[in-house]
Amino acid sequence: MNALRKVTLLISIFTSFAVVAKSPVWQVSDGNNSVYIGGTVHVLAQSDYPLPESFEKAYQQAQVVVFETDMSKMQTMEFQQSLVSKMVFQDGRTYADVLDAKTVAQLEAYMQKKGIPLAQMQVFKPAMLAINLTMLELQSLGLAHTGVDEFYRQKGANDKKSFLFLETPEQQLDYLAGLGEGNENEMIQYTLNDIASLAQEMGELKSAWRSGNNELLFEKGAQEMKDLFPSTYNKMLVERNDNWLPHLEQYLKTKETEIVLVGALHLVGEDGVLNKLKAKGYSVKQLP
Repeated sequence: MNALRKVTLLISIFTSFAVVAKSPVWQVSDGNNSVYIGGTVHVLAQSDYPLPESFEKAYQQAQVVVFETDMSKMQTMEFQQSLVSKMVFQDGRTYADVLDAKTVAQLEAYMQKKGIPLAQMQVFKPAMLAINLTMLELQSLGLAHTGVDEFYRQKGANDKKSFLFLETPEQQLDYLAGLGEGNENEMIQYTLNDIASLAQEMGELKSAWRSGNNELLFEKGAQEMKDLFPSTYNKMLVERNDNWLPHLEQYLKTKETEIVLVGALHLVGEDGVLNKLKAKGYSVKQLP
């Protein structure tokens, strides 16, 4: 949920919707079988627990838990080597070789102010820089606790649930490595500006997420990404949603019941998974 931004005057309408909104979990049916789809936040604070009850209700109905990717494989040496090869300069260059002087000055002023060692960050490519700076700020705000996905990965393992995955860790890494490609300066400047209001905006985003208010969640979490970085929006959301859709339809044909847990922004807007499933004629019902 990196594209965080301003709320328009429509917030008054969305706030009224939040009163009757239900939860971040939906039941998708074809008349015979059902799949539960929950929108998740990948990092949370301890105060965000317990999670909305709808997650546990859907989880208890499911024999299979589906995640974006296999998070356990991201801890392997092989994946870490792949991450370094794609997200860290290997040829002696630094971020100063690919960013313009103005962006470098803004970036280094920010890191010096925050006490972040420049020497440790210089070898990171812009995509990795943006991710690391955002994660460091989230940690400083106490938002480094287990997210919904990891919570249910651990719980599912203890409960002997079956796991499925919508994409490989390598595929997800390729998407992350391409963040802001061709617009590296704008992405870093955007990240620095965004971090300044991250505390307030994360609070507003989480409030919209917990209440299942997808209209507000799109407006605050995805609209500006779509407007300012359409290529990133298409790669990170639209393309992946389209790739996942056949998997979701296949789950509706199995005898088991699945709960699918994906980042909440994959469910919102006209390009969201829920809208695409509705367009195909499936029943989509928000859980209370």
